[in-house]
Amino acid sequence: MFASVLVANRGEIALRVLRTLRSMGIASIAVYSDADVSARHVREADRAVRIGPAPPAESYLDVAAVVGAARASGAEALHPGYGFLSENPALAEACAEAGIAFVGPPVAAIRAMGDKIRAKQLVSAAGVPVVPGCSGAGLTDEQLAAAAVEVGLPVLIKPSAGGGGKGMRRVDDPAEMAEAIASARREAIGAFGDGTLLVERWVERPRHIEIQVLFDSHDHGVHLGERECSLQRRHQKVVEETPSVLLDEPTRQAMGRAALDAARSVGYVGAGTVEMIVSAERPGEHFFMEMNTRLQVEHPVTEAVTGIDLVEWQLRVAAGEPLGFGQEDIAAKGHAIEARVYAEDPDRGFLPASGRLLAWVEPEPAVHPGVRVDSGVSAGDTVGTDYDPMLAKVVAHGRDRPEALARLRAALGATTALGVATNVGFLRRLLAHPDVDAGRVDTGLIERELAALTSAPVPDEVLAAAALHRLALLEPSGPVLDPWDSPSGWRSGGPPAETVVALDCGGRRVGVGVRGHPGAAEVRVGDGPARPAAARVVGPGQLEVEISGGLRRFSVAGMAGVLWLGEAGETWRVSLAVAERGALGVVGGGGVARAPMPGTVRAVHVTPGERVEAGRALVTVEAMKMEHAVVAPTGGVVAAVRARVGQTVAFDEVLVEVTEPVGEDRAGGDPGGGDPGGVGS
Repeated sequence: MFASVLVANRGEIALRVLRTLRSMGIASIAVYSDADVSARHVREADRAVRIGPAPPAESYLDVAAVVGAARASGAEALHPGYGFLSENPALAEACAEAGIAFVGPPVAAIRAMGDKIRAKQLVSAAGVPVVPGCSGAGLTDEQLAAAAVEVGLPVLIKPSAGGGGKGMRRVDDPAEMAEAIASARREAIGAFGDGTLLVERWVERPRHIEIQVLFDSHDHGVHLGERECSLQRRHQKVVEETPSVLLDEPTRQAMGRAALDAARSVGYVGAGTVEMIVSAERPGEHFFMEMNTRLQVEHPVTEAVTGIDLVEWQLRVAAGEPLGFGQEDIAAKGHAIEARVYAEDPDRGFLPASGRLLAWVEPEPAVHPGVRVDSGVSAGDTVGTDYDPMLAKVVAHGRDRPEALARLRAALGATTALGVATNVGFLRRLLAHPDVDAGRVDTGLIERELAALTSAPVPDEVLAAAALHRLALLEPSGPVLDPWDSPSGWRSGGPPAETVVALDCGGRRVGVGVRGHPGAAEVRVGDGPARPAAARVVGPGQLEVEISGGLRRFSVAGMAGVLWLGEAGETWRVSLAVAERGALGVVGGGGVARAPMPGTVRAVHVTPGERVEAGRALVTVEAMKMEHAVVAPTGGVVAAVRARVGQTVAFDEVLVEVTEPVGEDRAGGDPGGGDPGGVGS
């Protein structure tokens, strides 16, 4: 076995690998970019090597820098974790040339499965069914569009290289084809350096089911069952579980055999995942989609039900050891479900969020049995936009699916992140959805139910708590108190005056009136009735509020005039109301289109003087390897384009200005009978 291993990754997966290295008594070596000098994975490794000063997002993808760090540190092996670098054959080749063991499959297997077009040809020859479609190799955009129409709409346009849902576009209308292909090719080039696309027939009500395989270098392989990954948003997995409620045992075994055949077709060694698509209408019919030649994000659910540490066996296989078990020895016990916690704002279209984590609280194992948290952050860390927005994975294991679901919901309720918006509240609502509860899931469920899953109103009690907390901070303290200094408006006779605090939370702007002091007050939210309330600090960062006879406990943290409150997995950002700046920072009033998040401009679609309709894409901004379209807030004429391709933009930065055409009726549009020029529906 190796004496030392370099972990060529960061965040949650780096810490996951470090945990197994520690349990096996293997010395761990971390790498870090300049942006990660104080990151948690650096602090917890035995040693760390800097791989800057390349741009932070590129440092971990620099094969020469990573392998150079391994050589300089004397590492005997290199574990790439997951992500783009882990499936880069150049890394495996460089490790071999440097005499460093690569904890992953052979170069030939990575190359074969990394090219989705070639992979489908290889597995099809091995008897594995594939989704009907067309290779995009060497085809122009026009030829690919024609081929897609021939396959039959709807179709899925996807990159031949890479994975993770990046660059994938569903097309239902021929009129959408050209833009979908151009956008998919551009994102594929940006993410993978390869713009080759392929087209596949869209499977109605598709369910995404993947099979975990494990092979040693002695031609022995096993599968460890399936994972249901159908709860997705924009082709990105959100919740994964095992086993799938869709499959019966004969289908499960058939898919396992197909996965082993697919892996054997490329001489696979190590841990890998064969991804398949299954129609909810015909679960006995399954098709190969792709193979991920690495560890998957969702591997903990398989570990939970099988008791097998996949990272440990990756290391043992890489060291030449044979598998110590056969297919007959694998017995899944119970049910496991994983939810991915992302730094993103569901109320703003799931745009990536950034900032300083003022508080980070994970569920305690002693209180939440069967729960595992793989996280990559701690309180005080800064979450930027250079890297993937995933902060943690919360995994629950139970005797059956209902118990696992209940444990996961409770664990998410005990997960608190303040200072950065996350999707924890969204996850709890998703897991409580009747279809999820019943196992009636497919890859389109989240999109269909998105409005209900993201439209949680801000409770009056939250606004009342924020106002009371703010006034409590303004209360005088010390051995000698002057009642005239109290914001509660003390006077020598008569009731105290009402203090009104103007707050802004989730787009809701309201005045909260408080009469009395925080410990004994009457609170009125907006035009609502006055209600008795009391607030008291019950511990560091803990606020207890009693209002109208009900008691609520909040985690609180404040910074720069903003108060964050967390309760039962929900988080609210409350600030003093300021002048109108625009709807969620995406677009501003007066026809101003703003950057929805920090990122890089990848495309500018308009020029000054051009007429646009409301909703027209003006600029494409990339953040965390995903593209986001910034659209026209109103119809009119482009007055100014302030963005340029390659430019780095800040949150809320003005990108394009659109003005109403001179001489047109703003309410009625073109007086000659043209389309209205107002805000589109």
